[in-house]
Amino acid sequence: MNLSLMDIQNISPDEVVFWSWRFVSINATLVFTWAVMALLVLVSVLVTRRLSSDTHLSRWQNLLETLVGGMRDQIREISGGQDPSRYLAFVGTIFLFLALSNFLAIVPGFESPAASLSTTAGLAICVFVAVPAYGIKQKGLFSYLKHYIEPTIFMLPFNIMGELSRTLALAVRLFGNVMSGGKIVAILLALTPLFFPVVMQALGLLTGMIQAYIFPVLAMVYIASATRARREEETEQQEMESSREQSSHPKGEKANG
Repeated sequence: MNLSLMDIQNISPDEVVFWSWRFVSINATLVFTWAVMALLVLVSVLVTRRLSSDTHLSRWQNLLETLVGGMRDQIREISGGQDPSRYLAFVGTIFLFLALSNFLAIVPGFESPAASLSTTAGLAICVFVAVPAYGIKQKGLFSYLKHYIEPTIFMLPFNIMGELSRTLALAVRLFGNVMSGGKIVAILLALTPLFFPVVMQALGLLTGMIQAYIFPVLAMVYIASATRARREEETEQQEMESSREQSSHPKGEKANG
């Protein structure tokens, strides 16, 4: 018995329509996306409602602190030592959404929203907007826009094409990997309905978790590339001020002597 909502011919959960009226329709992607978001909100409320600073923590708070701490460490490492708090909400939300979406794909009848190109394109557009937003906030509008014409103004069209192409690559990579995993399981389930689908389901779950990790990591890499220049400038300025103070300090001691 096939417990999946999608046939082998269906490439995306967008093609599974639950309700439609004129130009308005509710498809599987929309339903499962809202289900994942509702589950994330519910779990976050239940886990955070009784947070404690005592030495004896609940298992859920331990899990939450481990998860948040791991994400903060990854963001700090990728961003070159920047404060992870400013990026945690955005990058962490993407990771949790994709991880839960791909994990729930093992539930019969559930289709990961990441198997829809509309979902992955929406996430990629969020990253596309976040990169210049963080960059402008860190470096200023003029300083950020200046990198598009470096080292020469003739690089402007190529830099713009690079911004657009990496956004497209983010969307297509995530969509292709998640969608192909689901299709392979569906095909094997139709051919050999016993052992191989279980193995491929486990492999698909592993692939989904890897993609849920890679997407926010790449997003953080792009954001870090837009903000790291400002960080390096501040570090260089601090080093120059420190060297000036050290060079002027012996002179003052010599004069006092």
